[in-house]
Amino acid sequence: MTEQVIVTDDGPVRTIRMNRPEKKNALTSEMYDAMAEAIETASGSSAIRCVLIAGAPGAFSAGNDLQDFMKAAMGGEGLGGAVLRFLYSLARAERPLVAAVTGVAVGIGTTMMLHCDYAVAANDARFSTPFVALGLVPEAASSLIAPRLMGHRRAFELLVMGKPLSGEEAKAAGLVNQVAPAGEGRGRGDEGGASDCRAAAGGRRDLAPFDEGRAGRDRAADGRGGGGVQAAAAIARGARGVHGVFEQEEVSLSLPAKRGGWRA
Repeated sequence: MTEQVIVTDDGPVRTIRMNRPEKKNALTSEMYDAMAEAIETASGSSAIRCVLIAGAPGAFSAGNDLQDFMKAAMGGEGLGGAVLRFLYSLARAERPLVAAVTGVAVGIGTTMMLHCDYAVAANDARFSTPFVALGLVPEAASSLIAPRLMGHRRAFELLVMGKPLSGEEAKAAGLVNQVAPAGEGRGRGDEGGASDCRAAAGGRRDLAPFDEGRAGRDRAADGRGGGGVQAAAAIARGARGVHGVFEQEEVSLSLPAKRGGWRA
């Protein structure tokens, strides 16, 4: 486990914190593996009911570490095994995912929002996906999920034109649920999301698994400036009893359809 990803459990809430502030949380292979493991192990009989993904003040994630990315590309690995493992862990997560976003969220920092169940962005958040400018194809099935979540035109603006979104614009587009004030300290954001996550997981006991994939569901991010961890705690309390009315779809792109949905 790398020190650049800090995983902590507080009752039913697991927090995965990217901790490479000097590089604005650009993600290395080791970080992807650590985050994937933290999501994968919050499953089955685990007492964890909700997973919160957060970054450092001013930076959720600047996307892929370019040196790692180039190394994988030159070695013929494509995205690389660690990246794919993380993407699959998002798609197959058995617990609700909440993301707390403050500052920059670039590339995967934005597209992972599409796989989160709840999103709060600080008002200093800035979402961007410069894939086309870099000659890349959007990852994480985002070219399928984003138009269904945001509408074709807004998804085209984000993914093809590379137009960044502020926190308020991301909320208007349906990428996040809530916008909270920034600059109030890391504690308030974490506390907010975790308490909502805890509320959602603890309130109900019998989660009926979904039969098929939920790739188009509204999973988004939570802002560290406030509200994020409250969301995580609320979801954690109620998640066990959600009998889930999400659109069930098969995804035949780069990620598999989600099987089984949340598990208590």
